[in-house]
Amino acid sequence: MKVMIMNGPNLNLLGTREKTIYGDQSFEAYFETLKEKFPTMELEYYQSNVEGELINKFHEVGFSYDGVVFNGGGYTHTSVAISDAIAAINTPVVEVHISNIHAREEFRHLSLITKECAGLITGFGLAGYDMGLTYLRDHL
Repeated sequence: MKVMIMNGPNLNLLGTREKTIYGDQSFEAYFETLKEKFPTMELEYYQSNVEGELINKFHEVGFSYDGVVFNGGGYTHTSVAISDAIAAINTPVVEVHISNIHAREEFRHLSLITKECAGLITGFGLAGYDMGLTYLRDHL
């Protein structure tokens, strides 16, 4: 099973930014833990701060990978184009957020991408990625 984990803007700063919200571990370090925990899955990781690059990556993997775990960061609440890209592909996408988007500022309560995703995991820290991968492993 081939799965892409994708992170959107500012998630390259995990481990250094707003540690009370996002924790003190980099995603690269956590990714190594995920690869150990899911040895039967072929995991790849991609991060971009650029909306168009994320859309291009969905187009690239959306017809050949078995699943995508995606944290859209701030684009979750603003990007119709990313929502459209997810709708256009065949690969199921699980939406993940490290913080509970419904417990934060009101503008973060709306996700434009959830309706195109297989499900939403929010508020469980980095463990949300683990939950997303478990869902894909057990349901595909």
